[in-house]
Amino acid sequence: MGRFLIPQPLPERILFAEPLRRRMRVKFGGAWIVDSEDVVLLHEPGRYPVAYFLLTDVAADVLEQAEHTTRHRDLGATSWYTVRAGGQSKQRAAWQHVDLPDHAEDLKGRIAFAWRAMDGFFEEDERIVGHAADAYHRIDIRSTSRHLVVRVGDQVVADSKRPLVLYESGFAPRWYVPRDDVDEAALTKAEGQTFCPYKGLASYYDIGGGKRAAWSYEDAWDEVRRVSGMVSFEPDEVEVFLDGVRLRLEPGQNVVSHGVDRNLDLDETRAPGK
Repeated sequence: MGRFLIPQPLPERILFAEPLRRRMRVKFGGAWIVDSEDVVLLHEPGRYPVAYFLLTDVAADVLEQAEHTTRHRDLGATSWYTVRAGGQSKQRAAWQHVDLPDHAEDLKGRIAFAWRAMDGFFEEDERIVGHAADAYHRIDIRSTSRHLVVRVGDQVVADSKRPLVLYESGFAPRWYVPRDDVDEAALTKAEGQTFCPYKGLASYYDIGGGKRAAWSYEDAWDEVRRVSGMVSFEPDEVEVFLDGVRLRLEPGQNVVSHGVDRNLDLDETRAPGK
């Protein structure tokens, strides 16, 4: 992990708010309930960014304040709302921080909507899946001739001198191996898939006693199409060696996932915004 080169230690948690500078709309119950070009994104450690909208940009009669309140560890008292539109309603589907400290006034008079509770969030006419777009999230893919070997005991599961390495903001490099360089007989398809808002739908494989020890984006999104169909391996489930050096799972690689978006169908996971 990187660090700031300053003499004093940084606070344990730093929250960052900035204007999105894009038009964002929210649909619920088949109706547009927000249409705004004044959106603030909140970046919070370990979580995906959250979009906050001005209350004045929310359609009339959509919000009903609930008795339920919570307390955010940094932003204080939080009121929750039931969202109603198009004959549908959802409890605790929106929230507002109602007693913000002075340094967090960027969020004053703003409300956030639970991503999975809505029909969808849109930038212009394209649906944004997963979470609000993070301008600081980047993926780069590079070809390499480095030697990658995957083993389970004496069994060689993969051996390649032409893997692709995928660099993703905040995460350790991931190595993807062409199918021709993988002993596919060693892979047992595991049940269930997960959704990545940046790469698409991931399928998993068990290897020996290692559960979900490998994964593949069989139809990766256009932005990462180069890894489509290739296989990557989890170094804490199988032995992964790069140029003879065993790779280890690095700490601090996780974010709090909120799962697949509501009503998101397979076509949308394969073709974002189309």
